[in-house]
Amino acid sequence: MIDPRAIIEPGAQLADDVTVGPWSYIGADVVIGAGTEIASHVVIKGPTVMGSGNRVFQFSTIGEECQDKKYAGEPTRLEIGDNNVFREGTTVHRGTIQDQSLTKIGSHNLFMVNAHIAHDCMVGDHIILANNVALAGHVHVGDHTILGGFTAVHQFCHIGSHVMCGAGTVVLKDIPAYVMATGNPAQPHGINAEGLKRRGFTPEMIRGIRQAYKTIYRKKLTTVEALAVLEAEVVDSPEIDLLIASLKDSTRGIIR
Repeated sequence: MIDPRAIIEPGAQLADDVTVGPWSYIGADVVIGAGTEIASHVVIKGPTVMGSGNRVFQFSTIGEECQDKKYAGEPTRLEIGDNNVFREGTTVHRGTIQDQSLTKIGSHNLFMVNAHIAHDCMVGDHIILANNVALAGHVHVGDHTILGGFTAVHQFCHIGSHVMCGAGTVVLKDIPAYVMATGNPAQPHGINAEGLKRRGFTPEMIRGIRQAYKTIYRKKLTTVEALAVLEAEVVDSPEIDLLIASLKDSTRGIIR
């Protein structure tokens, strides 16, 4: 049901069962998939493509142009997957031509009150951004990551899968997969073992990840040296391959 007080611009494409609350605005270049619920006082601009089963709470702004001073009105995009929850006051900006002209969000994510996802961010699946988390431009966040309230992530940082950051963490460098981090600036504090248990990682897999963490952080090796050791010593281990990939993906150096 679309409330008669909502504004739906000509050209917007909404699945038949999408609900839109009063005083919400849906722009012309917006596509919204089946089963999505838009509350009151929501603004969605485009070009934006939103999948099915999403929920957007009041006062959220999705698909707005970015705050990058280089942005000059170029046509850039936002893509959102399925079954995400955008709680009150969430803001998500479209990309810039300085990157891929795209901000992309996966599926099954929870963005709590006042979370901010800036231009050109690449956000995976099954992620939680707690209240007031802010991702600056070009940030990448891997699957199953949890960022505690008021976490701030510097532009271009990459956060690997299964990472957990404590409340108030300031991320200025990349965080490898599986690492727990907190502080200003962020520092590593072991691996996210409890989270891995909840996701079905076996004790043997967790032991292997913990040993790899020690190679990276306890042997006084550079990242390049640690990578060489891991690639030489570990074979047939998809979970360690994920860690290695996050190290290779680092562009700003990893937290220490």
